[in-house]
Amino acid sequence: MDFKALSDQELLNTYLAGNESAISVLIDRHRKRVSDYIFMMVKDREIADDIFQETFIKVIRFLGEGRYTESGRFLSWVLRIAHNQVIDHFRQLKMQNNLSETDAGYDILNSKKFSDETIEDKIVTRQIENDVRKLIDFLPTEQKEVVMMRYYSNLSFKEIAEQTNVSINTALGRMRYALINLRKMIQEKQLILS
Repeated sequence: MDFKALSDQELLNTYLAGNESAISVLIDRHRKRVSDYIFMMVKDREIADDIFQETFIKVIRFLGEGRYTESGRFLSWVLRIAHNQVIDHFRQLKMQNNLSETDAGYDILNSKKFSDETIEDKIVTRQIENDVRKLIDFLPTEQKEVVMMRYYSNLSFKEIAEQTNVSINTALGRMRYALINLRKMIQEKQLILS
C-alpha cells in the first residue's frame, strides 16, 4: 500500500485499524511544520525536539483513546497539542524561577527544597528506584530498552531511534506502551511511589 498517496484522514483510519506504519507516515508528513512551530516558540533546538516528542506521544495516546474527532483537520489538532505543550513548558519554567509568598522570608529557610536530604528520604528514594527498576525488568525487551535508554542514559528519542535502528515513531510507541504496562504493574502490586 502506498501510504504517501493517502490523505491524513485515510492514514488515521489505517492506523486506527491496526497498521502502525500509517502513523509514522503521518508524523513524517507534518514533522517539519510542527517542529518549526515549536522551535519558533521556544528558540532552543533541544527543548523543541523534546516538546516535539512529547507532542506526538500525546497525539498517539489521544488517538488510542478516541479523542480525535475533527475530520480533515489533523495538522491543526496536532499544532494545538504542540502549542499546549509549549505553554506547559513555559509554566514549568516560571514555577521553577518564582518563589511563592510562603517560600519568602523565614519560611524559605524551612523549605524542604533547601534542606539536606535526610537518611529516611534517601532510603525511601532508593526503595522507590529499586521497585521501579524491578518492574522495568518485567517489560518486553523492546520497551525495556527504550525506558533504560531514555531514563537511565538520558538519550533523546531521536538518539534511541538511531541506536535501535527504528523510526522515532516506533521508539515513541514503545515508550508509550512501556508506561502503560508500568502503570498497570504499579496498580496490580499496589505500590506507592511517593
